[in-house]
Amino acid sequence: MDNNNFLKQMLMIGVGTTSFVADKLREVSDQWVNEGRLNPEQAKAFVDDLLQQMRSDPGDWEAQMERQVRNMMQDLGLARQAEVDELRGRIDRLERQVRDLENKLWQ
Repeated sequence: MDNNNFLKQMLMIGVGTTSFVADKLREVSDQWVNEGRLNPEQAKAFVDDLLQQMRSDPGDWEAQMERQVRNMMQDLGLARQAEVDELRGRIDRLERQVRDLENKLWQ
């Protein structure tokens, strides 16, 4: 999977997550109105305030999404780039050692 496609998918997940959170906030606020915990104006203000906070601090939201993606990738067992680079270096050293040993045998 190329990086652009992966990033697009992660962005769509983020948009979907935001939409899902907004829907759930509205459901909870409606439930609280029905239970008499809040009046409709308070519920609307509650939902609007939380949604505004989500929209107003995109840097924090992006950092949180990056953390979630990193955790998800770790849970899936995917290696980070630093780990892949380290393994490539180890493979290169081992291949060099094997070539050196082969050269010694042929001398």
